[in-house]
Amino acid sequence: MPIIKVINEKPIALVELKQRLEEVNKRDSELNHRSKRVKEYLDQFVQIKPSEAEKIKEKLNKLEISKLKEKHITKIIDLNPRDMDNLKSILTGESLTLKPEELTKIFGAIKES
Repeated sequence: MPIIKVINEKPIALVELKQRLEEVNKRDSELNHRSKRVKEYLDQFVQIKPSEAEKIKEKLNKLEISKLKEKHITKIIDLNPRDMDNLKSILTGESLTLKPEELTKIFGAIKES
């Protein structure tokens, strides 16, 4: 069995994965079983448009909160919190401690989009 070596690891939002899968579908004309299942999942759960996701990502990056990493931003985009409690819930599982004013800034950026 070959050894797999990870060269680069970067989190991507589900909306971006959906776009990439659509590109693969156009290229290959038919998806394999696993890809079809992923496509079904994404079609069911991804409600945000790629342009909206990009706007949110830009706004969160502009906040310049050093503790907020790419994986946190991706998770926020994927789960799209509707209130402050949802945002706190999303970030609770992470090794991340944010001040209340930082949370307010983050939520404000999400709410504007």
